[in-house]
Amino acid sequence: MNKTILVTGGLGYIGSHTVVELQNSNYKVVVIDNLSNSIKEVAERIVSITKQPIQLYVADINDHSSLEALFKQETIEGVIHFAAHKAVGESVQNPFKYYRNNIDGMITLHQVMHQHHVKTIVFSSSCTVYGDTKSSPIEETHPVTEAISPYGTTKLVCEQILKDLCKYSGFKGIILRYFNPVGAHPSTLIGELPLGVPDNLVPYITQTAAGIREKLTVFGNDYNTPDGTNIRDYIHVVDLAKAHVKALDYAFAMDQDYEIFNLGTGKGYSVLEVIKAFEKVSGKNLPYVMGARRAGDVEQIWADATKAEKLLKWAHQFDLNDMMDSAWKWQVALNDSNLGKIKDTTS
Repeated sequence: MNKTILVTGGLGYIGSHTVVELQNSNYKVVVIDNLSNSIKEVAERIVSITKQPIQLYVADINDHSSLEALFKQETIEGVIHFAAHKAVGESVQNPFKYYRNNIDGMITLHQVMHQHHVKTIVFSSSCTVYGDTKSSPIEETHPVTEAISPYGTTKLVCEQILKDLCKYSGFKGIILRYFNPVGAHPSTLIGELPLGVPDNLVPYITQTAAGIREKLTVFGNDYNTPDGTNIRDYIHVVDLAKAHVKALDYAFAMDQDYEIFNLGTGKGYSVLEVIKAFEKVSGKNLPYVMGARRAGDVEQIWADATKAEKLLKWAHQFDLNDMMDSAWKWQVALNDSNLGKIKDTTS
């Protein structure tokens, strides 16, 4: 068995897929998750996929004593850090929730890592750190700017914390700035499972097609794009998960203090293009209406992932149709499963 890796937020959407890929690469995995946006049953489903056990701690990374107990119990050799609130719209409405959880959680995690001489970490960042850029594709050397949402601010601050710790406290870190993860595992056992009304486009599309939502609202059709809707770089979550394993391998071997990588496909798709791709693969006509722009949304952005391809030896395998197909198959499977019986208490 390879090194033991702590995955914070490991039952969440990207975290759960990354746990699968870590286990497939012979890493031993320990997960900490407070279940704020996930459920415990996801752990059982991961085990069903990999046929390997998971050591799960249901706790909050903001709780220093819980983290301390975990590090005393387990021989952690590296960390992949996902545990954070992640909805742009919610962060605009409730910024203090994001500052408290995302930034304080990062600090607490690194304090405990430092105390236990664990210095290797892969950090889940976001393309939001580039702000409302006017040119794409975006390279890692593109200046980061003042964020246009509190969520983006927390990612900027956490990146700087990690850079400082790498420069002055002996940490080795990888910052992964990824774009828009979508899709689901081909087993249909794990996928995006928003608790309540989805904040992201694709789960709202699939829930609308499944009849859970009455219709989809497209936020803004007056942007300076070919069809007037936002453009994003969508990446399959399995491709993204595999990149995290590559990044971890790279972190253990690298000499420099930290490295930054974009993770995306290098192609941007508008909201309407995503809807059309979904309708094509699902055979469903999706009811949608045009609405006003949403605060905190960037007009258009997509990645230049050349650096990740060159240094991490990673490249995406799935296209937009694959992403929409797996997302729809996950939704169909979800409707027939025990996970699909979770009540939406906010609608």
